[in-house]
Amino acid sequence: HLSCLPASMYTEIQREQPDGGNILAHPDYADGNPELIKPKKLINPVKASKSHQELHRELLMNHRRGLSMDSKPELQRVLEHRRRNQFIRQKKEEEEAKKLQSPFEKELLKRHQRLDQLEKEQEKEEDHAPEFIKVKENLRRTSTVIGDEKAA
Repeated sequence: HLSCLPASMYTEIQREQPDGGNILAHPDYADGNPELIKPKKLINPVKASKSHQELHRELLMNHRRGLSMDSKPELQRVLEHRRRNQFIRQKKEEEEAKKLQSPFEKELLKRHQRLDQLEKEQEKEEDHAPEFIKVKENLRRTSTVIGDEKAA
């Protein structure tokens, strides 16, 4: 906007502005007028708190000593702590459940595991057998089922 003014007008504007052409207005309280209330800088409540100051002081001391804080963020440390506690709690519950089992329940559990293992072994054997043998076994099963129904 000043480039379109004639040179004489530009020099007059510069004479009127003794501060070098600064467009920003200076505040009135800088004049030292005693009637005006001077604004005070607001206090940051976080920085004013004792805990923040103590934490800041501790961080500065650690930095000066060359001690580095944990490389993991606080959230990650808390999550790992919770997982660890949950795992320990789960192990304790499993141990208590084992202690509360009667000998009869233990024996049933062993038999159940043995039967599962036998079924898995049979499935593996059946998977390796040729298909015509599988079909023949299925035919035998159906013929015995049909024969039993006729006999009854």
